[in-house]
Amino acid sequence: MNKYETIFLIKDDITEEQRNAVVSEIRKYLVKNGKVSEEENLGKKKLAYEVKKYEYAYYYVINFTGKASIIPELERKYRINENILKFITIKKDI
Repeated sequence: MNKYETIFLIKDDITEEQRNAVVSEIRKYLVKNGKVSEEENLGKKKLAYEVKKYEYAYYYVINFTGKASIIPELERKYRINENILKFITIKKDI
């Protein structure tokens, strides 16, 4: 099992319920296929540059452990969700 950190940005013009649904979907996938160790909502922040015509986004960070094989499906879920602007998943050194 490897340790990972994933960060994703959610559009700022959706409702709180929609944001919670997006985070819940990601969390549910990670819990099913690994173990979430830490989750943090960093709140709404100004982006360094405009992304898809958005100047602000909600930042979320999730630390988890899992097999490397779950990462492609996680990133596919990010890509198909229209409310996620950007994402990155990195492997953390143990």
